Amino acid sequence: MEDGARGDSRAGAGILCGMKVLRTIADFRRERASLGGSLALVPTMGALHAGHVSLIHEARKHAQKVAVTVFVNPTQFGPREDFSRYPRPVEMDLAQCERAGVELVFNPPPEEMYRPGVPDIVVDVPALSALLEGKHRPGHFKGVCQVVAKLFLITQPQVAVFGQKDYQQLRIITAMTEALDFPVRIVPCPTLREPDGLAMSSRNQYLSPDERARGLSISRALTTAEAEFNKGVTQTNRLLTTMQHVLLDRGNLGHVPMSIDYIAAVDPATFKHVDAVAGPTLLAIAARVGNTRLIDNLILKG
Repeated sequence: MEDGARGDSRAGAGILCGMKVLRTIADFRRERASLGGSLALVPTMGALHAGHVSLIHEARKHAQKVAVTVFVNPTQFGPREDFSRYPRPVEMDLAQCERAGVELVFNPPPEEMYRPGVPDIVVDVPALSALLEGKHRPGHFKGVCQVVAKLFLITQPQVAVFGQKDYQQLRIITAMTEALDFPVRIVPCPTLREPDGLAMSSRNQYLSPDERARGLSISRALTTAEAEFNKGVTQTNRLLTTMQHVLLDRGNLGHVPMSIDYIAAVDPATFKHVDAVAGPTLLAIAARVGNTRLIDNLILKG
């Protein structure tokens, strides 16, 4: 039984004041079948923050019931990435889900999702996954597509809600859903930000106060470029140069290292570089502040 759960004698299942927490595929499918009604899914890797809660509230608008998955997916982490130290405050996550009125939580162990002896599979959208994040994190989107496809098949939702902070992930999942004819409608949600402008992320808790202040240059670079565009600058080379200057301006935090993985101005549907903003254009940044990798983006309405 899930720690802190009560009222259900089946192994791998628990009830928190009406919210059921399931740890096996069989248990989740059983509860989903008995739940009835339409279901909106919010897939997460846990370490929930206000951005995740906003996804749950959005999900409630689109279906009668809401399910949240809390699963740190090993197949989307590279060999030198932070899988082992990724935060896993499961009890806090469940409490947040309960307060938000979630009906079902799926919190499986890795061996339930990837059973020993079962052949590995590959789900990929290569035209979209080899650029930007995919270029710097080889195999990442294969792992994302693999787990999301499995979660769709396990949970059988009518709607799934994803945040726009991970814009490339959102686009790839939408394309995968269409290509594989999943009967799931993908609902995007705007990026939620801290009062100082930092995009909310589970990885923000890794940042020291100085690193956090240094990381603000990422959102500042995006909004500075947006302001230039609003003044009439449409050449993306000028916008990218502006973004780079803002990112590299260390100010009083010269001792805090930042390395840029990419700064991009691309078509939001294809992720191909554009020379001038003539239609919707995605500005995207990935950078490492200290040892923490942060991403952010915004779309210019060209």
